[in-house]
Amino acid sequence: MYEAFWKSAGAAADISIASWTSLSYFSDVTNLCWFLEPQLAHQIRRLHRLVGNAVAGEDRFIIVGTGSSQLFQAALYALSPPDAAEPMSVVSLAPFYSTYPPLTDYLRSPLHKWAGDASKFAGDRYIELVCTPNNPDGSIREAVLCSGEGKTVHDLAYYWPQYTPITHPADHDIMLFTLSKTTGHAGSRIGWAVVKDRAVAKRMIQYIELNTIGVAREAQLRAAKILQLVSDGYESPNPDKEMKLFDFGRQKLAARWHKLTEAVQASGIFTAPSFEPAFCNFTGDVSENLPAFAWLKCEKEEVEDLESYLKEKGIMVRGGSRFGKEARYARVSMVDHDEAFDLFVQRLAAMS
Repeated sequence: MYEAFWKSAGAAADISIASWTSLSYFSDVTNLCWFLEPQLAHQIRRLHRLVGNAVAGEDRFIIVGTGSSQLFQAALYALSPPDAAEPMSVVSLAPFYSTYPPLTDYLRSPLHKWAGDASKFAGDRYIELVCTPNNPDGSIREAVLCSGEGKTVHDLAYYWPQYTPITHPADHDIMLFTLSKTTGHAGSRIGWAVVKDRAVAKRMIQYIELNTIGVAREAQLRAAKILQLVSDGYESPNPDKEMKLFDFGRQKLAARWHKLTEAVQASGIFTAPSFEPAFCNFTGDVSENLPAFAWLKCEKEEVEDLESYLKEKGIMVRGGSRFGKEARYARVSMVDHDEAFDLFVQRLAAMS
């Protein structure tokens, strides 16, 4: 979806990297996160300050990762006591992001284990994952568990103004973000965590040291340039209206959600979530929640597996069972190319 925006940017967000630069593992030996490029750290803090979606001042630790997936694993490592008799239970309220369970259990680590739906968990030792706005259903969430021994990780990949009203600056112990959802640059594999506690940040950094010996410096430099252009689009003395990424994203998603709503109504067999508008501090007005995914439910009694049903109709989705819900639910991407999205809503509207 973002490709058209970045094509219009032309060379403004391009970078050139000399072959003799960035040879070392080290980016900044004075920083706790020694593999974090200073330019990227600056642009991350600048963008959060501009948008107002997270407290990311100098008293917070910024940790860069190879996408937020690596940072998620680093957070589990940092929050799981190494000498505990039992693995730490990892939970999230259903429907939860489908990759949480396999990422948690992939290495069969003695440190942590997937324990399912947070609403059904009974225990004092846990790590709760709070994804808000939530993937897959777009809901705004808070932690549902409360225990002195429990830990919480906030996945804020979609807490940006193209997807949802920015109602307050998030200020949690561990907050995860990713370039892929902020600007569309999934292939750069850049994510970042904003962490309060130095000891937790140090253990997360240790995980990344052991896992990949840092993060590609070229990708970080590209990400820094991309984020700079996003902030410049709003903060330069004479901002270019065409270079306002969040405005572009909101306009695209608003039009797409309108089309999807019409297609759902035309079919008569699907339902999709609806959301209450809220005042957005970034835009300065009341705005809608426009998730990057549509959480569809099929009301047709004979359709018990919506993923398989839609696949037969030429639509690829992820079924509800992957997210801890019934198979008559499915998640559909709202951020594909225009041609693919238009074809999707045409096929959806034609069903009955």
